[in-house]
Amino acid sequence: HVQLVESGGGSVQAGGSLTLSCGASDNSYNRYTMGWFRQAPGKGSEGVACIIRSGETTVAESVKDRFTISRDNGQGTLFLRMNQLVPEDSATYYCAASALKYCLLATNAFGSGSQGTQVTVS
Repeated sequence: HVQLVESGGGSVQAGGSLTLSCGASDNSYNRYTMGWFRQAPGKGSEGVACIIRSGETTVAESVKDRFTISRDNGQGTLFLRMNQLVPEDSATYYCAASALKYCLLATNAFGSGSQGTQVTVS
């Protein structure tokens, strides 16, 4: 079971940008479909974006055209570039791995994720 650690969260003004990174503990990362999820206080987890090993992506409609997911298989790192942030994007963001070979933006398609990093947009 691959262990994941993310970084890059923080506070930003509306309209700003942040990039989140998610590092894997071992080379098995390359076998997995990877995803980003977020959870705002009092709400359930929401799938943000996912990417299969080949680089094909699926992005939630709520963030499409603003967020970009990418991966560096050589470095075992997943990224989420977030542009034009709005207060509604404020949440704890976490990355997770899925054994599926395609993207399904559902929490039950992914294993337990990283600890999470806070993103606050004001």
